[in-house]
Parts: sequence; structure tokens; C-alpha cells
Amino acid sequence: MKVTKETIIGEILDADMSTAPYFMEIGMHCLGCPASRGESLEEACMVHGVSVDELVNNLNKHFGN
Repeated sequence: MKVTKETIIGEILDADMSTAPYFMEIGMHCLGCPASRGESLEEACMVHGVSVDELVNNLNKHFGN
């Protein structure tokens, strides 16, 4: 899976649930919430005040990209 800023969080979690800690680390503790699963990475990072580029890079490393 190739992750971008526009990738929806639910799609990432559906592809690999072991990515959940990446979201927990940025403060997204309610990953089962329909609202959080429907957000893009960019939207979530903006709300939580973290770098979307860093999260995208970490997730792409996780997926071997």
C-alpha cells in the first residue's frame, strides 16, 4: 500500500491493523470511531498538531515503500 496525505485512515487500518500504534502515538486514541476512520491523514494530523509528512513517511516505511 502506498500512503499519501489524502489516504483515509480506515483504508490504512483495513490494510494492516498493526499500523494502529502510529495513530496512537499522535493522539488518535479512538480508532474505532467512524469519524476518525473516515478522515484523511492530513485532516487527522492537522487536528492533532503533528507533521503529516512524518506520519506518511513512517507508514510508507511500515508498508515497505
